[in-house]
Amino acid sequence: MDDIYKQLAKHLDDLPGGFPSTESGVELRILRRLFTLEEAALALSLTLLPEEPAHVARRIHLPEEETARRLEEMAKKGLIYRIQPKDSAPRYLAWQFAIGIWEFHVNSLDRGLVEDMAEYIPLLLNIETWKKAPQLRTIPVSQSIPVEHKVMSYESAESLVRSHRRILVAPCICRREKRLAGEGCDRPEESCLVFGQGTDYYLRNGLGRLID
Repeated sequence: MDDIYKQLAKHLDDLPGGFPSTESGVELRILRRLFTLEEAALALSLTLLPEEPAHVARRIHLPEEETARRLEEMAKKGLIYRIQPKDSAPRYLAWQFAIGIWEFHVNSLDRGLVEDMAEYIPLLLNIETWKKAPQLRTIPVSQSIPVEHKVMSYESAESLVRSHRRILVAPCICRREKRLAGEGCDRPEESCLVFGQGTDYYLRNGLGRLID
């Protein structure tokens, strides 16, 4: 049984965000909590290239209708990513664990999963992938800074926000984790912003709401 989860862990580790193995095997416990064996096997067949169910079905030798059903169920569970073009069938692709699959589970956390993630996150954030190209950064928001430091446009929070027509707010998984662990604060949970194409996925999965 563990073989399929070890394969999936390696598959996720090959994606940009990484998913390193550990001596304790906590990463496998996390995957067993999130994926059934059937879902793990199907996730292994996906890449970062968006594909329609028909293409995936041919590769894994399953009927197209069944493949489409399974893919959509996995997308709704936050295990893979879905892109919905206006005039064609939805397309599905693999997605990295963080930032990605983990955040998609903000509405389905339980104490056991939170405890496993508390053990795993420090190890995940310590890998070279995150050190060389961190996905998280602090940016100044309308604050004065020394003249010698030039702030490029991509570092301006205001310009980033104004460049998008659709903005969605979602619960912060970090704050929700802490509350489940009995270490919460009095800050509001709704504090994560999603922009652009990502808003469609969040809306379809009931993970957030649009704001003005």
